[in-house]
Amino acid sequence: MTADPKGVLTGEHYLDGDHAAAEGALAAGCRFFAGYPITPSTEVAERIAARFPRVGGVFVQMEDELGSMAAILGGAWAGAKSMTVTSGPGFSLMMENLGLGVMMEVPTVLVNVQRGGPSTGLPTLPGQADIMQARWGSHGDYEIIAVSPSSPQEAFDHTIMAFNFAEKYRVPTMVMMDECVGHMTEKVVIPEAEEIEIVPRKMYDGPKTEYLPYEPDEDMVPWMVRAGDGYRFHTTGLTHDEKGYPVMNSKCQEKCVHRLVDKIRSRIDEIVVLEEDGVEGADVVVVSYGITSRVTVPAVERARKDGINVGSLRLVTIWPFPENRIRELSRKIKTFIVPEINYGQLCYEVERCAAGNAETVLVPHGGGWVHDPGDIYDAIKKGAK
Repeated sequence: MTADPKGVLTGEHYLDGDHAAAEGALAAGCRFFAGYPITPSTEVAERIAARFPRVGGVFVQMEDELGSMAAILGGAWAGAKSMTVTSGPGFSLMMENLGLGVMMEVPTVLVNVQRGGPSTGLPTLPGQADIMQARWGSHGDYEIIAVSPSSPQEAFDHTIMAFNFAEKYRVPTMVMMDECVGHMTEKVVIPEAEEIEIVPRKMYDGPKTEYLPYEPDEDMVPWMVRAGDGYRFHTTGLTHDEKGYPVMNSKCQEKCVHRLVDKIRSRIDEIVVLEEDGVEGADVVVVSYGITSRVTVPAVERARKDGINVGSLRLVTIWPFPENRIRELSRKIKTFIVPEINYGQLCYEVERCAAGNAETVLVPHGGGWVHDPGDIYDAIKKGAK
């Protein structure tokens, strides 16, 4: 399936990351948006509000972020591809209904343009400290998918990727940008609609009396219908059976939640997207994501000029975490270097997967701006000894 031409602004454009993400959502077929303005993500909503009338979309400015997340869950069950956008404090407010979306298996997208925190923190300056919250922000056992663009072009591309993941696995999916990428302006090339591959929603078309909203197919992903089309079904945040009806016992909990987790964990290798440069045979590997991946480049290039055998592993998908690849590399290298605009989050995942085979060194930054490449270089040089 290819994109709807009405939503594809084909051509070369000079866009910031926020606007590029909005165009990616439109190209992916998003036609329902509910959100509440918050710096530095507001430009995503503004762009969508301006563009939706031209493509038949519905834009709703909600009263707050709790309502925004609830609205896009309802929009998805009504048959639309839906999205919201937020940052920092708003992300925290969305966590309860994110968990609801996981339990209801709602295909939807949440874009978080990260800023410095905690609390209201640095509204207009970058951070990467929402990464663990993206994975564990709601309560209970669940799996999630999150991608991390490093440029406006990728903000476009990865927003489409997020919608495709959401539809394929029937799971809320996040685009974890940061203020730098959101407000950075670069050339963005948007291809023709027929060149953009779109994953269609897995829609049930059998007898109405036989539809079960949580009866999984062989891929562990149930079929969906549109509310209002005459199907009788129940969907809830409570532990439920295949009919969607609440069943309060451990047997149903095991069956229900195990599938929610396993439909992602069993497909980690097909979900995880990595960019590798010179990691085979390296002594040191720098693991990075988002804007920090770009700051890493001059540090790696300088180290190579100095004769240090260093590779770069960039995480495009940050959740699920590429634990198999990290374990494999940990048996071949001396040190992982992990620069993050926080005081340690994904570095602990790297350390866990390395399991003592290789040292893990965090290069922290509290937020408000990006790393000095020299600090990353110094860590590479030290890790190579």
